Amino acid sequence: METEALAMAQEIDFSLLALFARASLTVKLVMLMLVGASIWSWAIIIQKTITYRMARREAGIFDRAFWSGEPLDELFEKIGSAPDGASEKVFAAGMMEWRRSHRQDGGLIAGAQSRIDRAMDVAIARESEHLTSGLGVLATTGATAPFIGLFGTVWGIKTAFEEIAISQDTSLAVVAPGIAEALLATGIGLLAAIPAVIFYNKLSGDAEKIISGYEAFADEFSTILSRQLDA
Repeated sequence: METEALAMAQEIDFSLLALFARASLTVKLVMLMLVGASIWSWAIIIQKTITYRMARREAGIFDRAFWSGEPLDELFEKIGSAPDGASEKVFAAGMMEWRRSHRQDGGLIAGAQSRIDRAMDVAIARESEHLTSGLGVLATTGATAPFIGLFGTVWGIKTAFEEIAISQDTSLAVVAPGIAEALLATGIGLLAAIPAVIFYNKLSGDAEKIISGYEAFADEFSTILSRQLDA
């Protein structure tokens, strides 16, 4: 009897597609949800990796231009009032407010320094929002995917026990497929969660470093303008 059960179990297809096809509707929906979350997470990971690389490259190019000794007014005329790069946007925000703060007689309107700082802070906040958008999806996937997969496993095991009770057969050929289908949901949940958590931590750190670079530049630029104000 035991030999027959083993032979029957060996004949069962345990491939991923076969396990998915045999799973109940609820477990299938859980698996599809987790696969969708994993694809979404990887799309964000790839997009953010490219975005951060471009942001670092742009910041490096602008820093070299800014500290090259070229007059700030000439640099501003080159990049324009609506540049594409984030560092350039912070610089342009400060320069536009600097120019607006001059009266027609050449004097400065009171409170120019604070307005320039606020203008650059707003530009940094916008860039920060752009850099960190989507990271919440990675955090949510990393936190919830294992539990969603576990729900699918619990539901699958429940269904498997119900089938065992109906068939009145506890042989390996009857038990193994249901358990394997149920555990697949947890496996997919972990497959979605682990990369999401790893890259969320990495990308969050990268974003903080880039934003810190913008803030450091804004402080340095504000100091330069402050010297001119005092002069």
